[in-house]
Amino acid sequence: MAKATREAYGEELAKLVQENDKIVVLDADLAGATKTSEAKKVCPERFFDMGIAEADMIGHAAGLAASGFIPFASTFAMFSAGRAWEQIRNSVAYPHLNVKVCATHAGITVGEDGVSHQAIEDIALMRVIPGMEVYVPCDETQTKAVIDYVAGTDKPCYVRLGRAAVDDVYAGKEVDVTKVNVLREGKKIAVFACGVMVQETLKAAEMLKNEGVDLTVVDVCAIKPCDKKGIVKVLEEHNVIFTAEEHNIIGGLGGLISEIAGEKCPRKIVRIGIKDTYAESGPAKELMAKYKLDANGIVEKIKKELLEEDKEFKYFPFQ
Repeated sequence: MAKATREAYGEELAKLVQENDKIVVLDADLAGATKTSEAKKVCPERFFDMGIAEADMIGHAAGLAASGFIPFASTFAMFSAGRAWEQIRNSVAYPHLNVKVCATHAGITVGEDGVSHQAIEDIALMRVIPGMEVYVPCDETQTKAVIDYVAGTDKPCYVRLGRAAVDDVYAGKEVDVTKVNVLREGKKIAVFACGVMVQETLKAAEMLKNEGVDLTVVDVCAIKPCDKKGIVKVLEEHNVIFTAEEHNIIGGLGGLISEIAGEKCPRKIVRIGIKDTYAESGPAKELMAKYKLDANGIVEKIKKELLEEDKEFKYFPFQ
């Protein structure tokens, strides 16, 4: 059943807060949207609405962590990764405090809220902070697995969640969120994807199959620390690599894969994502189509790249 990752987060957090009396929940006046309201319903004494004061929220979360609690602090990704970046760096990451920043409404699928609310820089901003772990789950099952996992660590973590409902990928399956997951085995060409782009890439792979292109699709939930061994294995087994993310192509998943390829296994890397620009207000599906992040856009990008490089790489199947 299609469900937004923010909804899965709220459900799992409500479960965990009842099981572990060290977990506390903070929100910046957006509990209904971030779904931390689910935790408030079952455990109001450990829920704190900090108002529209994200930096203050992170400061309080740091103090609670220093006192032995496990704070989950939530707001929209634009405000947590952007407005509170300095507090996350200095008050959470530098002293290595056990704070979980779970940010919802990431990427352009925020839709009509517009550019001011569309975080396309947050993976890069969090990834660059020393000691900060970064996770981007793609569906309900994986989100709940990520929340369970980070609740059991003592590290500062950033979890990127979305507004829109997404199709199931892992329903009924066990998920190791620390490893890359090869969701579809293909030949010669692989796509690393994260978040909502996992579903779009799987759709694109089925469309391309009908035209003779057999894609390997790899889900990368753990951006940092990443499964370097698993990523290198995929690089070694494929000629050309694509990355797909609902994020600026600079500094996110594409940057991660390019860095690893440069260090361990040189490959041609083509990054699919927001091309260093801003979107605009509009329905999520229309924005995904306009910026070629939906299945059709991924198909178009892959076909274009393969056609341009056919003479050099000699792997393009079309006649």
